[in-house]
Amino acid sequence: MLAPYLRSPRTCPDRRNIALAIEGSLKRLGIEHIDLYQIHWPDRRTNYFGRLGYTHDPKPEDTPLEETLEAMHELVKSGKVRHIGLSNETAWGSMRYLHLAETRGLSRPVSIQNPYSLLNRSFEVGLAEVAHRESLGLLAYSPLGFGTLSGKYLDGRKPDGARLTLFNQYARYSNPLGERATRHYIELAQKHGVDPVQLAIAFVTSRSFVTSTIIGATSQAQLETLLGSSELKLSAELVREIDAIHGEVPNPCP
Repeated sequence: MLAPYLRSPRTCPDRRNIALAIEGSLKRLGIEHIDLYQIHWPDRRTNYFGRLGYTHDPKPEDTPLEETLEAMHELVKSGKVRHIGLSNETAWGSMRYLHLAETRGLSRPVSIQNPYSLLNRSFEVGLAEVAHRESLGLLAYSPLGFGTLSGKYLDGRKPDGARLTLFNQYARYSNPLGERATRHYIELAQKHGVDPVQLAIAFVTSRSFVTSTIIGATSQAQLETLLGSSELKLSAELVREIDAIHGEVPNPCP
């Protein structure tokens, strides 16, 4: 699963950049094809990476979605890519790509890689229905909110070598409301005698619109904890308590 690595003169998903990106990826990896190739983010001003308050600002240099999809379709036809997907996309953008694929006989996106976690359930508003009705499976990234849902950053803690200790400029999941919600989820996990990391991952993977969850580990112990979440089955009572916290502190880290 890859997203095009775009280059100058402008990092946009136009036909030239996509062609250069795929050749570079195949050469570096030493392979003949890529199973899933995704458009990393929209080439237009819209709401992704936590941006709120949509402001319409169509810029003339935006790459038309038609050109991007046609370029990706050419990769599929050539055999260099087997399937294509979207990432950080909106409901409008997703439906537009799907419409173009259907009406113009182009390759159809099969996945969408967007953030989804206990701290950011915004995918459920609009995109979840798209995922179901259009078979556009969610590949959920940041299911632990940069690790914050483990509780290791609560009360100002900065563990050695941890992601937000090393890269504290990423404050998306570190705001006061996010910390408040995190504390509630940690306490909920403790109440039910489950690992908070496994609770967070199990919730994401239990959603019917989620195809896969993207996880990352820096140690064997972390990996074992993450994989152990597959054995945790959330009871109806536990889900109700999760939803109660969500109702009190909804989407604190979009």
